[in-house]
Amino acid sequence: MDKHMQLFQGTAFSSKSSKEIQILKDYLFCINTDGMIEKIVAPEDADYQPLLDAYQGTSSFHRLADGQYFLPGFVDLHVHAPQWAQSGTALDIPLYDWLNTYTFPLESKFSDLDFAQKVYDEVVSTLLANGTTTALYFATVHKEASLLLAEICANKGQRGLVGKVVMDDPEQNPEYYRDADTKAALADTEEFIIAVQELAKSTKQGVYPVVTPRFIPSCTDEGLKGLGELAAKYDTYVQSHCSESDWAHGYVQDRYNKNDAFALHDFGLLRDKSIMAHCNFLDDPDVDLFAQTGTAIAHCPVSNAYFANSVIPVAHIHSKGVEIGLRSDISGGFSPSLFDNIRQAVISSRMLEDGVNTYLPAEERGVPGSRITIHEAFYLATAGGGESLSLPIGRIQENYTWDVQVIDTKCPSAKLPIFDENEDLQDIFQKIMYLARPEHIREVWVQGEKVHSR
Repeated sequence: MDKHMQLFQGTAFSSKSSKEIQILKDYLFCINTDGMIEKIVAPEDADYQPLLDAYQGTSSFHRLADGQYFLPGFVDLHVHAPQWAQSGTALDIPLYDWLNTYTFPLESKFSDLDFAQKVYDEVVSTLLANGTTTALYFATVHKEASLLLAEICANKGQRGLVGKVVMDDPEQNPEYYRDADTKAALADTEEFIIAVQELAKSTKQGVYPVVTPRFIPSCTDEGLKGLGELAAKYDTYVQSHCSESDWAHGYVQDRYNKNDAFALHDFGLLRDKSIMAHCNFLDDPDVDLFAQTGTAIAHCPVSNAYFANSVIPVAHIHSKGVEIGLRSDISGGFSPSLFDNIRQAVISSRMLEDGVNTYLPAEERGVPGSRITIHEAFYLATAGGGESLSLPIGRIQENYTWDVQVIDTKCPSAKLPIFDENEDLQDIFQKIMYLARPEHIREVWVQGEKVHSR
């Protein structure tokens, strides 16, 4: 083995499939200088003991303490970075009012780079401390502040996919917060893409530019068409909101006489690198179009409970071959933790399956076959996010990045309820999923570099 290799020893949990986890008990993980998992060695393998003998006692050897476990780093597929400043407020009003009363005034302040630096520093550090190693960010309409967010991700070691938001329709956006005009929106987007691609060349874990029409209601047809062309020209990721609420879904039907999915596709915005947020009101032809184009869905269970007027049928959509990942949707979702969103994804799916209106008989109350398990929700937060982005992330397996969180179940102030030292590891996994908080996340590594420790 290369002397520059790092060797980690411990028990890891990773998704084997969307419904099943793999438990790697007391394995060795060999991480190369590129931060990739070059080799995984089981205790019974012939080279297990020789590797231990070679590495023990060196600074390249890391052994987990008793009660500690590796999980893959979380992949958060939709974060409004500027909205961190309003997280936990104003969640009790409709989406349209929320945007205009709270969100747009806040986002307009990011023309001030000092303010942007303060908020963006905090949000990236907070997400890393919550185990999020890869994040797909909406920034604001401001090119300079959006580039600053990409630089902060690069410097703090998070894999950041960042979009300068486009809001170019003067009819639909407030005068104080929008692009100057369509031409400026497209020119700024192109300059932003080039600058982030340049920044990526010197960033180990990768940063990526993302073409980001906020959603159809904030963009002109010309703007949407131009963004589709830029995504194709530079082969970038694309992100937007799609069929989120009754209001947003209805607006697009009134404007184009079709659903968001088909409208976005007409502008070249559904592609293999597209990730669409929410998607609660997709019908089966929309879902089939997503599957055909390779478009992924960012599922936001906490935020949907506040703003989407609905529960998305995740199990049904996933069964039709669409890639789905999980996201926090700060600040429509109040929590920066994907653990909270994993839990809510399970809760929401159970409520959809069982129904909530007790005035109806049980058999008419819900949508059968809607539930997902904690294993499936964990998959969405890790491997599902990696597949949605077509990156080798979200799994602890060979040829994937060493993006991990070290969970300490014996954290002094918050021990998890594990009283049997031989407790079944499946049960320990479930306890971590349901009970872990940021203080249990002892370390976070991205691309083989330690980026957070507690």
